[in-house]
Amino acid sequence: MAMRQFLVEVADSWRRSDHEIAFESVGGVEAARRVQDGERFDVVVLAAEAIDKLVASGRVLAGSKADLARSGVAIAVRAGAPRPAIDTEAALREAVLAARSIGTSTGPSGVGLQQLFARWGINELIKDRVVQAPPGVAVGTLITRGEVELGFQQLSELMNIAGVDVIGPMPPGLAIVTTFAGGICTTSSRLDAARALLDFIRSPAADESRRRHGMQPA
Repeated sequence: MAMRQFLVEVADSWRRSDHEIAFESVGGVEAARRVQDGERFDVVVLAAEAIDKLVASGRVLAGSKADLARSGVAIAVRAGAPRPAIDTEAALREAVLAARSIGTSTGPSGVGLQQLFARWGINELIKDRVVQAPPGVAVGTLITRGEVELGFQQLSELMNIAGVDVIGPMPPGLAIVTTFAGGICTTSSRLDAARALLDFIRSPAADESRRRHGMQPA
């Protein structure tokens, strides 16, 4: 889902080049399961580690993995709500402890946050206040509903949701960055087109779009 808006834009550019491509965006866990179950796709885009697992299981062609973007976690509150200080590790820890509810995702950013909370030794203190967004649901959506006071997710997922104020990235030393990659599914019958598409997505021609959607070249 973190790559959804960027891939929509890429698909539009690809179509203008006399090619056809249709992306279906679902949560990463669901996407990986569908590919693993043998559903027919030409290309899959997931966190790089998930692509590695699909290569190992024989569902993505070995040697086809292409790193496409680096995406960092940002922090957000409901539009107009007070903005806690998050510029240092100590400030962010205090903000988390003070929040009535904390939103995380089921993806790699959520895993990274759980590891951070464990390192801080606060898992038991906040466990009843942590709200994990269901797969395919943005943390920002929970913020707009009032279900989450302080939310953490990929910037690319938070920045385009109306009613959410992104208050900043993770403070220095605590960045949680996910590399997203694409791979060619073994069910594909259009290998040359799939390779050309991945080359296009990772090329400098897509860098402006990548940055506009809150990500960096991989």
